[in-house]
Amino acid sequence: MIPTLAARWRQAVASNPAGTFLVWEGPDGSTHTWTYAEFDDLVARVAGGLVARGVEAGSAVHLALTNSPTFVAVWLAAANLGAWIVPSDPSATSRELAGHLERTRPVVGLCGATRAEAYQWAVRDLEHPPVVEVIDEADTALAGLAGAPVRWADRPAPGPRDRAAVMFTSGTTSAPKGVEITQANYAFAGDVMAAAAQLGMEDRQLVVLPLFHANAQYYSFASAISVGASVALMHTFSASGFLAQAARHQATHASLFAAPIRMILARGATPVEGLRLRHCWYAQNLTEDQYEQISSLLGCRPRQLYGMTETIPAVLTCRQLDAAPDVMGIQTLGCEVDVWTSDGQPAGPDEVGEVVVRGEPGITLFAGYLDDPGTTAASFRDGWFRTGDLASRDAEGRFRFAGRRSDVLKVAGENVSVVEVEAVIADHPSVLEVAVTGEPDPVRDEVPVAFVVQHPERPPVSVDELRAWCEERLAKSKRPHRFELVDELPRTSVGKIRKFLLTASTSGSPDQPKEKQHG
Repeated sequence: MIPTLAARWRQAVASNPAGTFLVWEGPDGSTHTWTYAEFDDLVARVAGGLVARGVEAGSAVHLALTNSPTFVAVWLAAANLGAWIVPSDPSATSRELAGHLERTRPVVGLCGATRAEAYQWAVRDLEHPPVVEVIDEADTALAGLAGAPVRWADRPAPGPRDRAAVMFTSGTTSAPKGVEITQANYAFAGDVMAAAAQLGMEDRQLVVLPLFHANAQYYSFASAISVGASVALMHTFSASGFLAQAARHQATHASLFAAPIRMILARGATPVEGLRLRHCWYAQNLTEDQYEQISSLLGCRPRQLYGMTETIPAVLTCRQLDAAPDVMGIQTLGCEVDVWTSDGQPAGPDEVGEVVVRGEPGITLFAGYLDDPGTTAASFRDGWFRTGDLASRDAEGRFRFAGRRSDVLKVAGENVSVVEVEAVIADHPSVLEVAVTGEPDPVRDEVPVAFVVQHPERPPVSVDELRAWCEERLAKSKRPHRFELVDELPRTSVGKIRKFLLTASTSGSPDQPKEKQHG
């Protein structure tokens, strides 16, 4: 029997009804705690509210929410109903939200009160607009969303291949790809990640990363549900408050990216008494000095991992006794990973090649890209999913990162398609052409930089105007950190842009300061 997310939730509630499931710390610092049984009651009432609004098995529910009890309850309610969620970055622009909504046609759409105007703009021209609910993301009662409790015994159980989510992720095309996640995918992610982290019922995950992202869903919540552990959910990440939150909520496990770790270190953090952390995942390389500093602060040596929305669990994870800042990890138990040369042959020891992952689509790998069988097929070769990331593997099986396709940047853990950014800038009437590259950033790993050629027959465009244009059309992570106005773009003899020759202008300073980090 292939497990499902709905079945894993039912098992956790039955096995640990009086055990803590969720501890929520709101923006004002207040906390609220639910046991598994109490939260299951809330999930049943929220499911009743969704049903009253037209949601049924196979329906989509759109979420443009920050971390909140509502997000968790709606996710689990939809999963148990056999419906599926579409989580979007709540800071996305109206145009981006409209694109997600148009492609998934949700029955219900939920947004935070501070984003209501932008959300209403996103739905106004849709042929099939959802029922929109504006949510107080700090609310713990969820009375406005609740309905008559659904009795799970009266409803058919979702199947393993039933869709449970579509998560949009940037790729190498201008339109973000909708990654189809099944009930079995979530269960597999939870089981694998719980085992990899040695997570038990008595443990507690600290979640500060955004819930719309696969990391928080796969590595933290799904793994906790898999073993009946608890989760302490913070409304947002705070670099200055992270250690105190971990101690206050007695967290044993956490998950971060390298960028938030650098933010914590940049705040001049000092050790906090009462920490119980014994495990922390992180993604992307740290320097040796940064790694030793954060290890001292956390009281444990963080373990690097590697995974994508498409790969479901992290397919590479560092062993507890072999954690190192420059190692992505070894093949995770239950996963199959290889490194291939450009001709599809296994790479030799320490030879750089593309990371490829094998599994069963819809069970141990994503089911496919939404309404895009062509891109889905092109993403596989001989049954192996091609990640587009480059790495080498040593004789001991340790993978080391060696770069990625040039058209996808990693900005503070988020995939950003340079093709998507280029398409938005190119739409400006005064832009002739544009090339976007990545620039190293000490906090966010990479940031986009745009090199723009102005149209000779149109009014000149200023850097400020380009910045405003992007602010209206792109989420923060996708907006160029700097714009360079250039006379032409360097090209090969056949006209291809030679992006590696694009460098920052020596005249003038960056036009846009680094965004202020919360905390």
